[in-house]
Amino acid sequence: MAKDDTVENRVYLFESLASSYVAAASEALSSDDDAVRARALRALADLAFVSCVVADTGHLSAEQVRERLLGTPEDGKAKKRK
Repeated sequence: MAKDDTVENRVYLFESLASSYVAAASEALSSDDDAVRARALRALADLAFVSCVVADTGHLSAEQVRERLLGTPEDGKAKKRK
């Protein structure tokens, strides 16, 4: 389990990123088209993932955080995401 301050950082980062995204994508998020709405929700889920990774990796360099977000290990071999 993440430390309390890490959880707070996750929430703060997600709130900040998500509020901007929701304002820009409100039409897509409320679309009657299931595919459009699903893409918008996927983007929101990706923002939650990014928030968690960034909050949990404050000890890493920016390049290492980037590699974690992209799912690529430092040796350059791509790792498949499920």
